[in-house]
Amino acid sequence: MASLHAFPRVGFVVPKYKHTGVDRNRLKRRLRELIRVDVLPELPPMDLVIRVLPVAYTRNFETLRAEVLQAVRRIAR
Repeated sequence: MASLHAFPRVGFVVPKYKHTGVDRNRLKRRLRELIRVDVLPELPPMDLVIRVLPVAYTRNFETLRAEVLQAVRRIAR
């Protein structure tokens, strides 16, 4: 969705999916770092909400990065 701000904003919905709070917070930290480093510099001004699926808890950092970048590129087009 186009944003009224001059910069992109990204939010996450990370349900527990029977995982602990530690697991959930670790996943959110990974996602924030991916967005900060790889996505925000390329993203046009927009509001983006990413809903995380249960399989994200099992992904390593590189796989998670590839999937997030692929999804964001599809959305940003």
